[in-house]
Amino acid sequence: MIIIAKVLLTATVENVGHVGEVVDVADGYARNFLFPRGLGVAPTEHNLARYAKERAAHEAELLEREEKARRLRDRLADVTLAFARKAHDDDRLYGSVRVEDITAEIEAAVGEHIESSRVQLERPIETLGPHSVTINLYKDISVDVRIRVDEEEQKEE
Repeated sequence: MIIIAKVLLTATVENVGHVGEVVDVADGYARNFLFPRGLGVAPTEHNLARYAKERAAHEAELLEREEKARRLRDRLADVTLAFARKAHDDDRLYGSVRVEDITAEIEAAVGEHIESSRVQLERPIETLGPHSVTINLYKDISVDVRIRVDEEEQKEE
């Protein structure tokens, strides 16, 4: 039989909850993991009042992140990223367009850094022409970015 304990989280714990939340966890998890690491305390009146401000600040930060992601989604929806690469006769590229190239181009185009892990690219782009890449900006906010790969102009010697 598992004994359940109520714990007030003092920090956000992945897959458990956010700072200031009272959660139900296994008693052993609370005693052996959360309490010794300072991630949780008993949900007394004093502790609830103490962490109410931190919870409000955390919620405000989450709302700000979500709003920032929505603004970035709206900006990226109208952007087409253009890349120039050398190509074979059958439109295959000598060098591919990778996630790092896409994130660098987004940063240059809109001035916002996107983590590479947020770009959903199954494999590098290896052909000329239009492509589409999904970028997960925040939780359920994502955008499809248009990418165009053109052939690099050959320099005449």
